[in-house]
Amino acid sequence: MSRARVEQEIRRFLDIGPVQVAELDLQGAEATLRPGPGSPPVTHGQVFLLVRRDGRPIGTLLGLVPEGADPKAALAGPARERFAAEAAAAEAPPTPHTGVPHTSVVIATRERADRLAHALDSMLAQDHADFEIVVVDNAPVTDATRDLVESKYAERVRYVTEPVPGLAAAHNKGVEAARGEVIAFTDDDVVADPRWLTELTAPFAADPGLGCATGLILPARLRTPAQVLLESHGGFAKGFTARMYDPADPPADEPLFPFTAGRFGSGANMAFRADVLRAVGGFDPATGAGTPARGGDDLYGFVRVLAQGHRLHYTPQALVWHHHRETWRDLETQAYGYGAGLTAYLTAILVNRPGLLPAFLARLPRGLAHARALTATREADAGGAPGGHDDRSHPWPRRLSRLQRRGMAYGPVGYLRARRALRAAVVSRGSR
Repeated sequence: MSRARVEQEIRRFLDIGPVQVAELDLQGAEATLRPGPGSPPVTHGQVFLLVRRDGRPIGTLLGLVPEGADPKAALAGPARERFAAEAAAAEAPPTPHTGVPHTSVVIATRERADRLAHALDSMLAQDHADFEIVVVDNAPVTDATRDLVESKYAERVRYVTEPVPGLAAAHNKGVEAARGEVIAFTDDDVVADPRWLTELTAPFAADPGLGCATGLILPARLRTPAQVLLESHGGFAKGFTARMYDPADPPADEPLFPFTAGRFGSGANMAFRADVLRAVGGFDPATGAGTPARGGDDLYGFVRVLAQGHRLHYTPQALVWHHHRETWRDLETQAYGYGAGLTAYLTAILVNRPGLLPAFLARLPRGLAHARALTATREADAGGAPGGHDDRSHPWPRRLSRLQRRGMAYGPVGYLRARRALRAAVVSRGSR
């Protein structure tokens, strides 16, 4: 790709303006408008709007508040019109949860005490009746995280450390420390909706065959071009329709099931039945951020659980707000890391479960087509996905697609390097 083309893409990227984040709750004939977590009150301009009906998320849209207009009035009309069918369906009372399992919330972190504090505050505001919080300080270089937990959260939060760097290693330490029947995972850069944990874990009580659950991830802020660009192409969200993935009844629209694990959810919003996760050996410590593999630890967990015959449930009612990365350099790192994590996790699956190789090879031709589609340059599209979430209002830079393809080529190498590094670390500790 020519230097001139890269510079053109960067200039176009820098022209992307900020977008406000807000929530609009439709309650009968009334509507309540609130700013998103950490956002100021809505003024004029573009607004990324989460639309709720009596508190339940039903969709998103990109709204516009003209200068001098009342924000609520300007947004409520388009929201009611766009989501009339969804709002009507949401008027039916939800099936009440008959109970929630005792749950451990695991948050892995490394030198981000300021972000962690916001995440922990949102955890303590959960309406779940029976849960604990475990913070895993991964390869810390300062005492900032320990000091935060001990000074402000000691009564409600357990603090543990994991010296081996890497998100999967930190999550495994959390699994080891957890006491709950269900273990939920989220990141240190999220703010959780008050009903997040209840909505995420209640399905485990209703379905003994459920091994994993995932939920909805929306942007906490859209202040920088990088954040807006990522979210205009769908961000981390998986839609507003609940879905069950059952290995006994593979979805007809998922010919690569279960190897397209990125469709199931993300590590910032997932939960596992504790005994199921432990039975499959937890997460592969040679995957995940902080290792040469760069990512893939959550996808590995999803596929291992599904491959054991357990179901996975996605629910948009389990909502967290995520702080997206902020700069062009962040997006470059993220694109390369996602590509690497994808093929690293597939390598990890085949190394740890070689019996899945025939099924993988049978799906490989379609898998290659999927990979090409995944990294193809995304053109601007005024249509977008149902609910207006993935509006693709900004073209996806070719450079980011190229970096993701490079990452995919590197992923197996990165995974093998991570395994060697782990073996060396074990030998080193054993010789002391």
